[in-house]
Amino acid sequence: MSAAVSSEVTLETIRDAAERIRGIPHRTPVMRSRTFNERAGAEVFFKCENFQRGGAFKIRGATNFLRSIPKDVLPRGVVAYSSGNHAQAVAIAAASCGVSATIVMPSDAPRSKIEATRGYGAKVVTYDRAKEDREAIGRRIAEETGATLAPPYDHPWIIAGQGTAALELLEEVPDLDGLVVCVGGGGLIAGCSTAAKALRPSIRVFGVEPEAGNDTYLSFRAGKRVTIPHPATSADGLMATTPGAITFPIVQRLVDDILLVSEVEIRQTMVFLLTRMKILAEPSGAVSAAAVLMRKLPAECRRVGVVISGGNVDLDFLKTLGD
Repeated sequence: MSAAVSSEVTLETIRDAAERIRGIPHRTPVMRSRTFNERAGAEVFFKCENFQRGGAFKIRGATNFLRSIPKDVLPRGVVAYSSGNHAQAVAIAAASCGVSATIVMPSDAPRSKIEATRGYGAKVVTYDRAKEDREAIGRRIAEETGATLAPPYDHPWIIAGQGTAALELLEEVPDLDGLVVCVGGGGLIAGCSTAAKALRPSIRVFGVEPEAGNDTYLSFRAGKRVTIPHPATSADGLMATTPGAITFPIVQRLVDDILLVSEVEIRQTMVFLLTRMKILAEPSGAVSAAAVLMRKLPAECRRVGVVISGGNVDLDFLKTLGD
């Protein structure tokens, strides 16, 4: 079964989510770097979701989703589809609730993410992302088993959970001029922009995508959801081909602009974060920092929050960074 969309996302629902998920996700650290600041021309505060349980922010939305499922339905378990981080998050959240999880993952997902998902106790069903529809597979499994389908981003419970990252950041650093967040399907930026704009209306929010995965960039400028071919990018968590039906209207309303970074800029930023700050960010997690490091923000953004969304890097890819 699918969990019904029951409410819009507001600061109140994000605060409720923060209470609901307490004790499962970590409250991740906010870090700074003098050298990064000098290179970026701004004072930057990194919300380090790479240190999160499961290695990414996704545990926030997954936990809020599972803990919002009615108690008479939850024992039937959950099914999800994901390239990796949502997969691990649902597996962890399901284990914390004592229920089963089945995750539909592309066969070419990073091996480390598939192995980690199985390690958390979930059953993994693989598919060919070039030929098969992961959503259709997930729906079929949910219908056959009675499990609840937990989408990776396009649901108010997921969005509210992800918004707790910005809630925590602005509690710690309330006087930010800008907030920079990566964009895949849009769950993280939808939740974070909702929290940020409610807490600090003057803040400017920027989404960042890889140049090859620019569906939200194109949609933002067209004023409607645009679909692109499957993108060839190292940022495997940002491979959505069209923005979410629920997330995109929030992005249109609250986000100031969508920025793009190249594959070279992503790699250079990963190396900088690792060698200078000892922060291991996956490509998807580095795109937000890349936009700031490469000075793509307006000059008036002097105090900037950057969400490093995750740190799950495949070792084979990591070896290529020095090439």
